Amino acid sequence: MAKVMICKGDIEKALRSFKWHCKKEGILRECKERRHYTKPSAKKRLSAVKKRRVGR
Repeated sequence: MAKVMICKGDIEKALRSFKWHCKKEGILRECKERRHYTKPSAKKRLSAVKKRRVGR
Protein backbone atom coordinates (compact mmCIF):
# COMPACT_ATOMS: atom_id res chain seq x y z
CA MET A 1 0.00 0.00 0.00
CA ALA A 2 1.31 3.43 -0.92
CA LYS A 3 1.99 5.73 2.01
CA VAL A 4 3.25 9.30 1.87
CA MET A 5 4.28 11.54 4.74
CA ILE A 6 2.91 15.09 4.43
CA CYS A 7 5.03 18.00 5.58
CA LYS A 8 3.56 21.42 6.36
CA GLY A 9 2.10 22.99 3.23
CA ASP A 10 3.50 20.39 0.80
CA ILE A 11 0.20 18.89 -0.29
CA GLU A 12 0.98 19.13 -4.02
CA LYS A 13 4.32 17.39 -3.52
CA ALA A 14 2.70 14.68 -1.39
CA LEU A 15 -0.06 14.13 -3.97
CA ARG A 16 2.49 13.85 -6.79
CA SER A 17 4.50 11.37 -4.73
CA PHE A 18 1.38 9.34 -3.90
CA LYS A 19 0.38 9.14 -7.57
CA TRP A 20 3.90 8.00 -8.47
CA HIS A 21 3.84 5.27 -5.81
CA CYS A 22 0.40 4.08 -6.96
CA LYS A 23 1.60 3.89 -10.56
CA LYS A 24 4.75 2.04 -9.53
CA GLU A 25 2.79 -0.55 -7.54
CA GLY A 26 0.17 -0.95 -10.27
CA ILE A 27 -2.80 -0.16 -8.06
CA LEU A 28 -4.86 1.62 -10.74
CA ARG A 29 -4.13 -1.05 -13.35
CA GLU A 30 -5.23 -3.78 -10.95
CA CYS A 31 -8.38 -1.84 -10.08
CA LYS A 32 -9.28 -1.53 -13.76
CA GLU A 33 -8.64 -5.25 -14.30
CA ARG A 34 -10.87 -6.22 -11.37
CA ARG A 35 -13.73 -3.98 -12.49
CA HIS A 36 -15.10 -6.82 -14.63
CA TYR A 37 -14.50 -10.53 -14.23
CA THR A 38 -12.62 -12.19 -17.07
CA LYS A 39 -12.66 -15.95 -17.35
CA PRO A 40 -9.31 -17.75 -17.15
CA SER A 41 -9.70 -19.00 -20.74
CA ALA A 42 -10.20 -15.42 -21.94
CA LYS A 43 -7.09 -14.32 -20.04
CA LYS A 44 -5.06 -17.08 -21.70
CA ARG A 45 -6.36 -16.08 -25.13
CA LEU A 46 -5.52 -12.41 -24.58
CA SER A 47 -2.04 -13.18 -23.29
CA ALA A 48 -1.38 -15.44 -26.31
CA VAL A 49 -2.42 -12.65 -28.69
CA LYS A 50 -0.24 -10.18 -26.80
CA LYS A 51 2.76 -12.53 -26.96
CA ARG A 52 2.31 -12.97 -30.71
CA ARG A 53 2.27 -9.19 -31.20
CA VAL A 54 5.42 -8.70 -29.13
CA GLY A 55 7.21 -11.56 -30.88
CA ARG A 56 6.93 -9.97 -34.31
